[in-house]
Amino acid sequence: MNYNLQKKLVIFGFLFIPVGLLMLFLLYPTLKLFQFSLTDWNGISESFSYVGLKNYVMAFRTEGVWDALSNNLLYFIMHLVFIPIEIMVAVLLNQKLRASHFFRSIVFMPYILNGVAVAYIFSYLYNPINGPLNALLGAAGLEGLIQSWLSDPNVVNYSLVAVSLWRFSGFHVILFLAGLQSVPQDLYEAATIDGANGWHKFRFITVPGIRRVIEIVLFLNVRGALQVFDIPFLMTQGGPGTSSSTFTVYTIQAAFKYNNYGLASSLAVMLMLMIIAFSMVQSKLLGGKGDE
Repeated sequence: MNYNLQKKLVIFGFLFIPVGLLMLFLLYPTLKLFQFSLTDWNGISESFSYVGLKNYVMAFRTEGVWDALSNNLLYFIMHLVFIPIEIMVAVLLNQKLRASHFFRSIVFMPYILNGVAVAYIFSYLYNPINGPLNALLGAAGLEGLIQSWLSDPNVVNYSLVAVSLWRFSGFHVILFLAGLQSVPQDLYEAATIDGANGWHKFRFITVPGIRRVIEIVLFLNVRGALQVFDIPFLMTQGGPGTSSSTFTVYTIQAAFKYNNYGLASSLAVMLMLMIIAFSMVQSKLLGGKGDE
């Protein structure tokens, strides 16, 4: 056996298992997902009929799908608005402050908590009868702000978005902090010598230096906003009614509550295509800028 053949066998041996697992657990389920999206399968029977694009047409014509997407849009907008705040917090934590490592750990702590635990913690805080939030507002003389945080259709989505911000903003801060620490300090020293103030340093050094991190956070916001599931599902089940339902919650309910796996599969395919489309648009809009 010559050397070239041995090398090919070694390469094949190392790649066989990971490629096989990738095809088994990613490629094959994805193909089956596309197949089921073209059927009327109820998730139980062994047989099903092909209905073409009927499920996709039904998804576009269903008002609940668009209502769910509007709720997803609220998550994206609020996280987008918080990006400048997250950058400023990262800038502060990047300074040589006393107990800065402690504050970094505190900021990151909500992200590592289990989603179920977070949901139950805030369900208790939002409790309209004996919840600490309403009790605190009452003690502060702000009775007019007391709300039914999870049962009022006009308030529930903002309550859930607040939980999402509390849970994930710390992770974004840590990403920005890592990006800030990769910016050469020589640039700041040179800017100081040239008479640049703090705003000029932030605008012309900090923001361009963490541009790649900003792109990553924007992508995480798009993906996270479209895939948000655990917080609304555990805290409200998409209620009251369907006022807090998100795209993923609607998909899960279509599959497991109404046994319409064909429609649920088409919604899952649409979700995957939306994430890919937004990723491509973001790459076109932001890719390449600042590298010239």
